[in-house]
Amino acid sequence: MSISVAGSAGGPARLSGRAWGVLLVLCGAIFLEGIDVAMLNVALPSIRADLGLSTGMLSGVVSAYVLGYGGFMLLGGRAADLLGHRRMFVLWLAVFLVFSGVGGLATEGWMLLVARFVTGVAAAFMAPAGLALVTSNFPEGPARTKALGVYAGTAAGGFSLGVVAGGVLASFGWRWVFFAPVILSALILVAALAFVRDTGRDTGRDTGRDTGGGRRSGGFDLAGAFTITGAMLLLVYGVVRLEHAGDGPALTAAVFAAGLALLGLFVAIERRASSPLLRLGILRSAPLVRVNVAALLFLAAFAGFQFLATLYFQELRGWNTMQTGLAMLVIGIDTVLAPVLTPRLVNRFGNTRVLFGGIVLAATAYALFLPVGMDWAYTAMLPALVLLGLAFSLAYGPLTMAATDGVAEDEHGLAGGLLYTSIQFGTALGLSAVTAVSVAAGSGLDALRTALIVPVAAAALGAIVIAFGLRTPAVPGDTAPDAATPAESATTAA
Repeated sequence: MSISVAGSAGGPARLSGRAWGVLLVLCGAIFLEGIDVAMLNVALPSIRADLGLSTGMLSGVVSAYVLGYGGFMLLGGRAADLLGHRRMFVLWLAVFLVFSGVGGLATEGWMLLVARFVTGVAAAFMAPAGLALVTSNFPEGPARTKALGVYAGTAAGGFSLGVVAGGVLASFGWRWVFFAPVILSALILVAALAFVRDTGRDTGRDTGRDTGGGRRSGGFDLAGAFTITGAMLLLVYGVVRLEHAGDGPALTAAVFAAGLALLGLFVAIERRASSPLLRLGILRSAPLVRVNVAALLFLAAFAGFQFLATLYFQELRGWNTMQTGLAMLVIGIDTVLAPVLTPRLVNRFGNTRVLFGGIVLAATAYALFLPVGMDWAYTAMLPALVLLGLAFSLAYGPLTMAATDGVAEDEHGLAGGLLYTSIQFGTALGLSAVTAVSVAAGSGLDALRTALIVPVAAAALGAIVIAFGLRTPAVPGDTAPDAATPAESATTAA
């Protein structure tokens, strides 16, 4: 049963105390995931100096998380739908806690690799379950829009604030970058056990009911699970290898070929499976495909820009990790604006228009940073960074909201898995693309400026993709209140 909320028809939803408790737990988990990744990136130089890791091993520490996350995300989303959103959320949050601690205790590079891979797998199961818990606990309408706005704003804030937190913690020792998430995840786990409950649509039971497309709610497609996980692992690994364009191109091509072959085998299996891991019919939804492509491009642009900006601040300007974190702190305005501003704009203009505006602002921000120079004052960079924070405020929430629009409740975990797979692929692709372009362009400021074209192009392409949806008929959850029926506009209490 959905959490009770109050509010007038078409007006803002007022969440109850328990509703806020549930939402804060789920927000804490997605914030933990974002801040965990960002903090580690800042601490990498300290880790290498302490453990004596090679450049390849250090890169592997980052790649191991990406492989675990991207490789198991679709499996995680389907497992959440079949086995129960709350059950999967709590279980894999505990796994995340344990292996964050293992990373902090690591004395060898291989221990860090294992810890980061398993932590990525845990996030792959936890993230879609958390998103599905938000959509299943809050009734469709203003309450869900508000909840998803807060949730998405917190997720985006984790990416931006993690840089600052990582700089602070790394100054006390890099191991605190791993131990701090242990403490935070322990608190979230206790709160989850107390507040988060199954909703009646989130039990994971096999009811034998047809859920659409001829698929029953029960059953587990092992053949599909093995093939898609193998395909995702190989494809993500291939993307990671693109960072080193001259290092074994034949092997990189072979990795991609094997990944695509397994992907083709997966599609063949799903067409014949009685209980498919991925109901292929879900991919016939043009809005769903547009949202996932836009998410991939939006995060590719941001990941590439953040990496290049960090290189600019630290390697070209000589700033330390704390100064770098503080310089990029302004991007974290999305943490404040997204929960307050974005739901109102979505209720007024719809997901698609707000998302389009956010991605256009991001492309503008990256373009403003293109002529960056060695003598630029911080005030010259500030407009681009402020615009980027505003862009995240407008784009990340609607991406999260639109990911489940028009999708059956018992497939929200799968839809979340598709979204986070796109986000993870985009992050890996953005990092690889800017690294490859920067290396090919030489070194120094000119190479960095050349690589900055990648985020501009990716964001512009994302805006074009979303623009195709601006004139399509509205779908539930993507309409302004004055276009909805009174029943759709009114906030309900189950």
